[in-house]
Amino acid sequence: MKKYLAEFIGTMVLVVFGCGSAVAANTLVSDNGMLVTGAGSPLSLTTLLIAFAFGLSIVAMAYSIGNISGCHINPAVSLAMLINGKLNVTDFIGYVIAQVLGAIAGAGILCGFFGSNDSLGTNGYGEASALGTGMVQAFFVEVVLTFVFVLLIVGVTSKVENTAVTGLVIGLTLTLIHILGIPFTGTSVNPARSLGPALLAGGLALKQVWLFIVAPLIGGALAAVVYKFLASGEKQA
Repeated sequence: MKKYLAEFIGTMVLVVFGCGSAVAANTLVSDNGMLVTGAGSPLSLTTLLIAFAFGLSIVAMAYSIGNISGCHINPAVSLAMLINGKLNVTDFIGYVIAQVLGAIAGAGILCGFFGSNDSLGTNGYGEASALGTGMVQAFFVEVVLTFVFVLLIVGVTSKVENTAVTGLVIGLTLTLIHILGIPFTGTSVNPARSLGPALLAGGLALKQVWLFIVAPLIGGALAAVVYKFLASGEKQA
């Protein structure tokens, strides 16, 4: 039960600080022209702020709950661990439920913070994308970004000697992924992180959330299979 609670808290914190920073950063740039210094600068500025917010949230949670649950706080990560035999089916179900509930709770807290459910840092494509990314392109982006992110997680957590730097490496990688992905989709790579805010925001975000559930799960599963193949080849060598 404690590990499920840890996943709940971790995902809640990710949504509050990651998605909350997205809402706050976009509001600051749009409301204060003095922050705009040139063409494209609002998107560049908010992208960096949001990327670091998500990355630092992961670092903070990794070093606080990592020893309790492994700090998955992402169904795509939990699926990869299930495929690679590092998580059983019962725990996988418990983790995912806790992650989704944590994301919903985090989105609820943001509604209280901002007094509205207008944005909540939701993901989207088409008119909901900064670059007007199409559905197929958005799906491809999310699969690839999640693949890279989960492959890193599975790899860096596979060696005990990496324990001291694992949280930092994963957090910095998530920051990098957000820097690239935010203009396309807002960057999900995490079904729970997308579903929680979308459920409370409703509208277009809820209609499009299926993509941000399916694509990251596919990316995570592919990463698990590829790493298993690479690791088995390494052992044989």
